[in-house]
Amino acid sequence: MTVKRYFLLLCGLAVLGAAPVFAGPAYAGGEPKLLATEGKWSAYSFIENKKKVCYILSQPEKAEGKYGSRSEIYALITNRPADGSKNVFSYIAGYPYKPGSDVTVKIDGSSFTLFTQDDTAWAPDAATDTKIAEAMSRGTTMVVTGVSARGTETLDTYSLEGSSAAHRAMTAECEAKN
Repeated sequence: MTVKRYFLLLCGLAVLGAAPVFAGPAYAGGEPKLLATEGKWSAYSFIENKKKVCYILSQPEKAEGKYGSRSEIYALITNRPADGSKNVFSYIAGYPYKPGSDVTVKIDGSSFTLFTQDDTAWAPDAATDTKIAEAMSRGTTMVVTGVSARGTETLDTYSLEGSSAAHRAMTAECEAKN
């Protein structure tokens, strides 16, 4: 999935707090603006319904599992300052998750459980989002495990190199008065 295609998907998802709410087409601000690429992470911003949205994203360095095919995989953190939403962690698996399944995110010594819907996983609350963002800024490696609707277990490994700098770029952009 290209960044543009991902961006269009992101525009269709309005993530308020940690609960996914599907919105109609909200794409009205042009292409996403690349703010920075730091290590393995990139920061972007765009305008949605006349409101600034900022996010960082990366793809795994290693994706493991006995699957025949899988779409693009993304880990991201999103800020929507106009909605009071900050550090919302979400994970796009590249396949539909097993209904009712959880996803585990391990960052060095910390472990977090996410809930799933379709092909995306979210932290259960804003406090967990913040803990994940903090762990990412201190960590070196993130491992995400999940189970597809077909029962395939996957294990995706990310470098967190550059995640702190990309997060700072995203935060500065979303806090800027434009």
